[in-house]
Amino acid sequence: MLTSVLVANRGEIARRIFRTARSLGLSTVAVHSTADAAMPFVGEADAAVQLPGNAPADTYLRGELVIEAALKAGADAVHPGYGFLSENAGFAQAVIDAGLTWIGPPVDAISSMGSKIEAKKLMAAAGVPVLAELTPAEVSAADLPVLVKASAGGGGRGMRVVSRLAELPGEIEAASAEALSAFGDGTVFCERYLTAGRHIEVQIMADQHGTIWAVGERECSIQRRHQKVIEEAPSPLVERIPSLRAELFDAARKSAAAIGYVGAGTVEFLADEGGAFYFLEMNTRLQVEHPVTEETTGLDLVELQFAVATGAHLPPEPPPTVGHAIEVRLYAEDPAQDWRPQTGVVRRFAVGGEVSGKKLAPGGEKVPESGAGGSPRLRVDSGVEDGSEVSPYYDAMLAKVIAFGADRAVVARRLAGELERARIHGVGTNRDLLVWILRHPAFLNGDTDTGFFDRHGISPEVDAGVVRTSALAAALADAAGRMPVVRVPSGWRNVPSQPQRKAYRVGAATVEVEYRLTRDGLVVEGNVVLVDSQPERVVLEVDGVRRLFDVAAYDGLVCVDSSLGSVALTPVERFVDPSQQISAGSLVAPMPGTVIRVGVQVGDGVKQGQPLLWLEAMKMEHTISAPADGVLSELRVEAGQQVEVGAVLAVVGEEA
Repeated sequence: MLTSVLVANRGEIARRIFRTARSLGLSTVAVHSTADAAMPFVGEADAAVQLPGNAPADTYLRGELVIEAALKAGADAVHPGYGFLSENAGFAQAVIDAGLTWIGPPVDAISSMGSKIEAKKLMAAAGVPVLAELTPAEVSAADLPVLVKASAGGGGRGMRVVSRLAELPGEIEAASAEALSAFGDGTVFCERYLTAGRHIEVQIMADQHGTIWAVGERECSIQRRHQKVIEEAPSPLVERIPSLRAELFDAARKSAAAIGYVGAGTVEFLADEGGAFYFLEMNTRLQVEHPVTEETTGLDLVELQFAVATGAHLPPEPPPTVGHAIEVRLYAEDPAQDWRPQTGVVRRFAVGGEVSGKKLAPGGEKVPESGAGGSPRLRVDSGVEDGSEVSPYYDAMLAKVIAFGADRAVVARRLAGELERARIHGVGTNRDLLVWILRHPAFLNGDTDTGFFDRHGISPEVDAGVVRTSALAAALADAAGRMPVVRVPSGWRNVPSQPQRKAYRVGAATVEVEYRLTRDGLVVEGNVVLVDSQPERVVLEVDGVRRLFDVAAYDGLVCVDSSLGSVALTPVERFVDPSQQISAGSLVAPMPGTVIRVGVQVGDGVKQGQPLLWLEAMKMEHTISAPADGVLSELRVEAGQQVEVGAVLAVVGEEA
């Protein structure tokens, strides 16, 4: 009988597992890095043990330290969540050897699926369709395009799409290096790449007595860098092809039976529009996107993991799927800048504050509980709250936002609306992109293959008019905040004079707005009429339409939220400290990270856009390119060096 569980993970998945553990009467133990000491998941645990350091290799990937923490805190079980050590057979065995209960599949099952190459051989022998493996040496022009994949690990690491045979050796080398860094195994292989494939996965749950469930399918085709962005259940493709669901479920059960699987797992397939499908991999753990299955079945998959691990019997058949659920992954990243992760303090995080008149519980617990009923629901599984810091050491996902209802189109509309009304301040996010996808005609028609972004781009550019109006609201709120504390308001003149001006930066652009302060108050020129201005709220009439703008000012940042959208503004100071300026042509680190490769030397001629250096941060590789044609005049870093955000890495000078 279990009494206490240590969750060998962090962020939203740790909070998610804690929630179910508490409902089962278990006490909870967290482990955390130094950087995570103040994160919400640590404060919510009954006990917490620090793993000194910040990098995953020093903390969450140190299995011996995690087990030592579990024993020290009196835990009798370990749940790995997803990522980190969740699919590490050696860690699972060490947990068992320490006398603790492993909330996961058998060690042999993890081992057999740990190599994608060996896993495909096992599945082929079990009668599951697979894409033929190609060794790099045998790839010909007729095989193109091909996908280079790491044999170990997942999450898009060590994956490259190759369309030209001449590029294959370089991409194999890069994929192998990335896989070695991420998983400690640089083995890669090739397979045929379906440019418009559908990524469909089947949730399985198996007990120790031979019962294997196929608990509905999910579609996860909209991806960036081979990582999922939006997931939904059921799959639009499967809904269109009546026979496909039964075939997928049969293949998933065969996969689980072939390796004696026990617990929660996911069998992933790649399908084409005609319904032909192929085994991709089996994830021997809980998936990030498990909430959409919970919402459409009423199951608590984490609760079932605990039950199966302690010998419980599953009923003969799983519950049926009801309604539709869509999940979006809210990342701290800039899609327009090659999905560049963002770091910093989350000043405010408010998503879906009301559900049927009731507040969401801490940690995003849904109201009401899952039940696969017909009533619409919103669920937020978050890893952050007001004041949390997004560090450069871990994945950039802030939260998963999930909507459930009877109709797919209504669910998409509801989810888009909730995201649009969310208040997320302090770090840039992909929120606008998610709203754009959910409202895109192709998405609403179920046209959601892996080439979605290739065909439709990323998202429309920010409306310049919205940015300007939001900047004007920010300036007026700032003026309203200063007026009560001075005898004569700033900018007041007893005769008409020059207007007051204020400038803000939005990305690389600068917008300047102006207003005039008269005996009658603040006056705005043009098609905008000021109705009311307060330090945190401004009401403007734009082209005859009245709109309310909420303004939140922080140190060096102003966030404006309205029905037109959310805009983050950086005030431009009138006088700049010369010591804060950098020379033209400087390549600046966009985030803290590690220099993993340097492709040039001082004196080399470079072309605009040419990759010069590569940084690794937040589980992703980032390319630093030349800002203009010229000659590399300075190189201030070398491979393996840690750099801070804003550090000058190199300087490109003009050609002689």
